[in-house]
Amino acid sequence: MIEEYILNYVLLFVFLEFYEVSWQKAPSIMGMLVRMHKYYEKNVLLFLIMHPTFYFSIGFVMLCEYNTYAVILFLIKTIDIATKIQLIEQIFVKKELSKELTLALLAPINNFLPYIGIAIYPVLIVLALG
Repeated sequence: MIEEYILNYVLLFVFLEFYEVSWQKAPSIMGMLVRMHKYYEKNVLLFLIMHPTFYFSIGFVMLCEYNTYAVILFLIKTIDIATKIQLIEQIFVKKELSKELTLALLAPINNFLPYIGIAIYPVLIVLALG
């Protein structure tokens, strides 16, 4: 029974994470930011809605009664969204970007990098529920 319970949460999270990766995936971090900026430009709330794993993490941390692993998951997802918003603001709104950061953002990324969360986050879910 408990194993099914854990499996359901893991599968739900993996499904939501695949959704996020599918609309964000690009050959570079700058490409990812360009894709995200399209939603951010329309409406910040739309941008936030496009990150369902963030809302999952909020509910999950409360469900687990603020278990350390659930809090770590929530903090990682919060830092992830905050970093994305900060970079979008800096690049597309303020148009302030150092040469070094530009080079880093334009560098090609490994095809598996966007999927790293699918490997890391379920472990935190299992540890929080286990």
